Amino acid sequence: MHIVLDDTAMAAAGQGNVLASRLIHRAHAESGWFLYAPACALVESDRARPGTAERLASLPGITVLDLDLAAALALAQQETWAAAHSQYAAQPTPERPDGAIIATTAPNRWAREPVRVLDLTP
Repeated sequence: MHIVLDDTAMAAAGQGNVLASRLIHRAHAESGWFLYAPACALVESDRARPGTAERLASLPGITVLDLDLAAALALAQQETWAAAHSQYAAQPTPERPDGAIIATTAPNRWAREPVRVLDLTP
């Protein structure tokens, strides 16, 4: 299971969201569960809730995704850098042929996008 945390999911994790906490636990404790934190979304989550980025980046079950050239070129396609980097990270790759699911507490943000969404709203 490959899951990309968007900025809202990261902020929710920092506020003790039970569903986000369960995802983090699974990624750390169970094989086959992978959580990704796109760098741009990590920055936005830290702006919303200072300290979130440092905490999430230190967790062993989360992989921080750098902003590479291909991701940077995709940024112009979305309203925010956080959303663009999250959507880019969820696209299929050779390692993830089916892509990844975007975990969010703002599922309406993704309604018109070609991504699968996991609603973390309690």
